[in-house]
Amino acid sequence: MYNTETQTQGTITFKDYPLLEWIQKAINDLGYQHPTPIQQQTIPLLLEKDTDIIALAQTGTGKTAAFSIPMLHKINPEIKHPQALIIAPTRELCVQIANDIKNLSKYKPEIHTVAVYGGANIETQINALKKGCQIIAATPGRLVDLIDRRAVDLSDIKILILDEADEMLNMGFKDDIDYIIDQTFDNKQTWLFSATMPPEVARIAKNYMNHPVEINVGNKNAAAPNIEHIYYVISSNKHRYLALKRIIDYYPDIFGIIFCRTKADTQKIADQLIKDGYSADALHGDLSQAQRDFVMKRFRNHQIQLLVATDVAARGIDIDNITHVINYDLPDDLEVYTHRSGRTARAGKSGISIAIVTPSESKKIKDLERFTKAKFHRSLIPTGIQVCEKQLLYLVERIKNTSVDESAIQDYLPAVFESLKDLSKEELIKKLVWEEFNRFYTYYQNAPDINNLKDVDVSSHRQTQRYFINLGEMDGFNWRSLKDFISDETGIPVTNIKNTDVKKTFSFFEISSTDTDKLSSLAGKSFNNRIISIEKSNKEKQGGHKKTEYSSDKFSHKKKEFFKNSFEEGNKKEKRKRIYK
Repeated sequence: MYNTETQTQGTITFKDYPLLEWIQKAINDLGYQHPTPIQQQTIPLLLEKDTDIIALAQTGTGKTAAFSIPMLHKINPEIKHPQALIIAPTRELCVQIANDIKNLSKYKPEIHTVAVYGGANIETQINALKKGCQIIAATPGRLVDLIDRRAVDLSDIKILILDEADEMLNMGFKDDIDYIIDQTFDNKQTWLFSATMPPEVARIAKNYMNHPVEINVGNKNAAAPNIEHIYYVISSNKHRYLALKRIIDYYPDIFGIIFCRTKADTQKIADQLIKDGYSADALHGDLSQAQRDFVMKRFRNHQIQLLVATDVAARGIDIDNITHVINYDLPDDLEVYTHRSGRTARAGKSGISIAIVTPSESKKIKDLERFTKAKFHRSLIPTGIQVCEKQLLYLVERIKNTSVDESAIQDYLPAVFESLKDLSKEELIKKLVWEEFNRFYTYYQNAPDINNLKDVDVSSHRQTQRYFINLGEMDGFNWRSLKDFISDETGIPVTNIKNTDVKKTFSFFEISSTDTDKLSSLAGKSFNNRIISIEKSNKEKQGGHKKTEYSSDKFSHKKKEFFKNSFEEGNKKEKRKRIYK
């Protein structure tokens, strides 16, 4: 057992290690100065001796550099056969590891690293391997495929690295890993990195490793120390989504991942958030690789603020600036919580891991506290007023810290100043703040305290009104474009238009009661040579089904004629489409 006393981070630098000059130069270029705790324990040990190691540390603690730097020291650039193999659970992590190694070896062009993973052209990867390389980063399934095709020879592998070993075993790669290890050189070094130490990881250590040195950064299975763990208790499942929105709104700067148990729930929650005006998207196993790559690219570039994901789909996500992880549902496996929470607080940053639980699920919190050795703080779900206050202060801080590019707006400033000259500074500030702040205030001014909700209608606080409009799919609209159209024509903010339901020749939408007067600017206008008609819609439950009535009076003869004409017009358009196809 090798449990060194970790030196305080910052007391030593990479220059204190006997690194090759070209590696030291690359490290300087990357801006690395002080090694992280896991790097402090692994790098000097692996530089000094050839040994097997088991390194237990959370994701985001610098593990890639911890094994890449000593690995590059042991590579012979003159030999063009694979000498080191890194196995990682996902395509994203595999690609990232390969890129990190390439950055560290950029001053040694003789060293080649090839990444092989599923979802990409296998022939391209085979050609890259044929050209010769010293290092392979691979996902288990694709590597097994390449071995079976005799496209890769692992008999000269001197260093085998299993990164996020517990993740790979949780994903069902046990047989693949056993098969891969059997193809490698018997006297190799095996370096195993894992966040937790489940029995299957211990089995690999027992069966395939020779007196491994165990390195612990923190405790086994423990959550990272710079994560704050918070849980909110809801009275029933029907309030879960409402609580989620309240929590998201309470953290204006959130950039996070929302974890759901199933693919169906993931897509459903993402769709609902998008309809409610949030910047979100879904990541789950039903997406193609191209769709997955597109979503991840948008998330990495902060084009979306919230990623709703399953555990399997989110494995391998390595983004340093994730602020929050939200457990929409708690996982059944305690180890999975450790991996979820480990997506935040990476690279030395702090983060928040949130769980939404019912009273019957609260007992899991105690189990998690024992397992992760972390304290979980129960918080009350923010009230509407608390959300408004938080949003207002965030808005003020944003305005205060905004950098102005005067050259871009200087031509417009004289007209702006002239238009606003009669306003005092106080009046201008009030109007500016209210213009931005009113959508939250309008939504939350009568919001109930979710902490005290029982079996009430959780949507009643919104004071929204549902409307019917005689525009639909036949007019070229989907739910998003219809919201944009209504917003453009009426001035109602698009985020205030909710629950848009587009049918073939008509649609429904909801707006706040405070915005209803603005609809008058749209009613009576023409679209597609048809007068736009907008009417209130009242939903009533009858026999377990929802029945829709339009306005407060009975369904009149005039309305029946309107529906009849709408459907006839739709049928005519369908006929024209078929004729001209």
